[in-house]
Amino acid sequence: MSPVVAQATGLGLAFVARLITGAQGHWLGCPPKAEQRIYFANHQSHLDWVLIWAALPRELRAATRPIAAKDYWTSSPFKHWLTSAVFNAVYVDRQRTDDQDPLEPLLEALNNGDSLVIFPEGTRSSKGEPQDFKSGLFHLAEAFPQVQLIPAWIDNVQRVMPKGEVVPVPILCSVTFGAPLQLQAGEDKPAFLERARDAVVALRPAQS
Repeated sequence: MSPVVAQATGLGLAFVARLITGAQGHWLGCPPKAEQRIYFANHQSHLDWVLIWAALPRELRAATRPIAAKDYWTSSPFKHWLTSAVFNAVYVDRQRTDDQDPLEPLLEALNNGDSLVIFPEGTRSSKGEPQDFKSGLFHLAEAFPQVQLIPAWIDNVQRVMPKGEVVPVPILCSVTFGAPLQLQAGEDKPAFLERARDAVVALRPAQS
């Protein structure tokens, strides 16, 4: 399909996402600004990265790429087209092999100047509380200290499309963006990952 069709599909999906969820973006710790960033958030649904993408201003979407599990999002021609042509996703292998670092596609995207949407838990959680963050965020922060790390809390999306469901239910959702983080001098991996997770949890609305 042509780039025009892909662009129109993206605009349509953003509209549908906002129609179903509201896709409200609350910028508490930083403004929506056109600069290279890594947005990292809690992970509860396949809709998570669509919701963040839809909550971003239109001018930021083109330069912001979600991370997508290669085995799932290339398992059908439509899902492959949707994630590659519409969302320009960065595909990652969920299983590390001896001959490839799973962070390599992310490093390449950051080297190209792209912004990323990642979920440091690595897998979806249905318990409300984020699981411990995996080491990828630490390595990205270490390799790209000039890129802003923006924590985000996605609220209510697990009720729109719970794990195992395929039909979304209209429910008001929001994405709250916090203040930028940086890897501090001498900060080790466990301390940084705990601080990053705490920054995400701190954005959770009081009623959630």
